[in-house]
Amino acid sequence: MRKKGILLVNLGTPDSPETKDVRTYLDQFLMDGRVIDINPIGRNLLVRGIIVPKRAKNSANIYKEIWTEQGSPLLVYSYELLDLIKERLGEEYHVELAMRYQNPSLESALDKMRQLNVDSIKVIPLFPQYASATTGSIHQMVMEVISQWQVIPPLQFVNNYCDHKGMAKIFAKNAKRYLDAEKWDHVLFSYHGVPQRQMKKADVSKKHCLQVEDCCKTYTDTNKFCYTAQCYQTTKVIAEEIGLLADEYTLCFQSRLGSEPWMQPYTSTVLKDLADKGKKRILVLSPAFVADCIETIYEIGVEYQEEFHSYGGEKVQMVESLNADPEWVDALEDIILNR
Repeated sequence: MRKKGILLVNLGTPDSPETKDVRTYLDQFLMDGRVIDINPIGRNLLVRGIIVPKRAKNSANIYKEIWTEQGSPLLVYSYELLDLIKERLGEEYHVELAMRYQNPSLESALDKMRQLNVDSIKVIPLFPQYASATTGSIHQMVMEVISQWQVIPPLQFVNNYCDHKGMAKIFAKNAKRYLDAEKWDHVLFSYHGVPQRQMKKADVSKKHCLQVEDCCKTYTDTNKFCYTAQCYQTTKVIAEEIGLLADEYTLCFQSRLGSEPWMQPYTSTVLKDLADKGKKRILVLSPAFVADCIETIYEIGVEYQEEFHSYGGEKVQMVESLNADPEWVDALEDIILNR
């Protein structure tokens, strides 16, 4: 039976927590022109001459702390989700999982679909918000691979699902477990950071991004493809689902690289401000990720906990991501069929 192809794509993870595999992963990831969008020669010197040699061993040690018996948490959760969505969609669909960097590779997943001669391919990046360095990179790579085929099937891309109600309900449900059980002084929505330079490049009008006051806080036709505006929209939908008031939560950005300005406020800065105001217990959601990974498990759960404690705070609690929650399967099915 001819089938419709569904390609789920996440960012990626090293094949193992050993330094050599982490080095390979970082090299592939950071050499992507959409991740570090500078002159290719400069990018090569920066990544292979400075960043990877300095960061590979330390990153490997961090991966070793979060690695499970089954492997990388991101990959484990992604495979669990794959099995569940395959069962849900049934025989009419052929579903593949790929990583933008490392394995299972995009090339191998797409080649399986080509060999099966699927009727169509729909690409679902596992990022609720669109960013050039994530969803944009996936879309570009898929098009580069498929452009080499003699027969190119009908192809669809999901750009984002930043305000999907089903997705928001799961994040809200996970947060409410903590909010109902204990008292928390404030809630943070911490998203992966993006350089301001990339945000400005995405503004085709050249008159809006970082030039209009609070340019991202209202989601409109003008900024509908803006990563930061989509982060604010995701936060709004989840906060409404939880029942948070405007002064009970803050949006911020983590995971900076380099010294140039990134989108603000930075999570570290917000944590210090909260500690200075006497806040002791902080609950953190990270809705840029649908599967827990190094950025959630370690950066939030360990690094920000240590940082907040050094400022005089007591507790930073990470709220689990969507992972392989059955309700996430419901939401993902709706995204696949209707988005």
